[in-house]
Amino acid sequence: MSMLRQTLSSPIGQPEPIGIAAQLCQALEDDIVSGQLAPGTRLEEPLLAKRFGVSRTPVREALQLLTATELAEKIPNRGVYVSLATPERLTAMFESMAELEGTCGRLAAKHMTSGERHTLEKLHHELAETVRLGDSDGYEALNRSFHNTLYRGTHNDVLVDVTFSVRRRVAPFRRVQFSSLPRLAASHGEHQGIVDAILRGDFKAAEELLYGHIMAVHDISQEYLASLREGDSKTPSEDLASDGVSNDIAVGE
Repeated sequence: MSMLRQTLSSPIGQPEPIGIAAQLCQALEDDIVSGQLAPGTRLEEPLLAKRFGVSRTPVREALQLLTATELAEKIPNRGVYVSLATPERLTAMFESMAELEGTCGRLAAKHMTSGERHTLEKLHHELAETVRLGDSDGYEALNRSFHNTLYRGTHNDVLVDVTFSVRRRVAPFRRVQFSSLPRLAASHGEHQGIVDAILRGDFKAAEELLYGHIMAVHDISQEYLASLREGDSKTPSEDLASDGVSNDIAVGE
């Protein structure tokens, strides 16, 4: 039986889903974007509850979160099936994320306190160590804190809430990049320019660099998901309308 992930560590006040349902959702997201769960696979509550050793209630909540990321589709009277966002939809999500992050960078360059700038710089140095060690999990966790610090540095709670909401939708795709060690180094290099811009108060550069940073992840995600689509070109709806053979799969142990 797969072990549940440890509770995701996040800075105090981070308005993201927490708890068992969120952990289950992330585990399923990773299975989907890694190709372990193919498009069209039916996600059955009893099997998932057995796999994770939990009741069906958090599984049901996890599937609701999963459909919000568009990695699953709920078909009335049929169930929940694995799906992948279309290239156009993925671009729309990442463009929205890039615009929001760019705005956060611009406002952070204007409003960050000296203490917040110091925290951002410190995180950047800690990220460098994870790159040196090839620690992708460590990089992912610190990268989340790095971006959270930028968001909070805007001193605009409404913008922070909206940014977290959109980031939740693209988070599974953003994690794809961390499987590549060269990408860790490239990401850190992009961070360097962002940190430098914020430290010198160059809000225009901070905005442009953060926009480019997110769209670089978009390009990686598009290429990766295209490779997954090549393995199964059917949508869940098409699968149901085929020869009637069930595509239910007991999620891997």
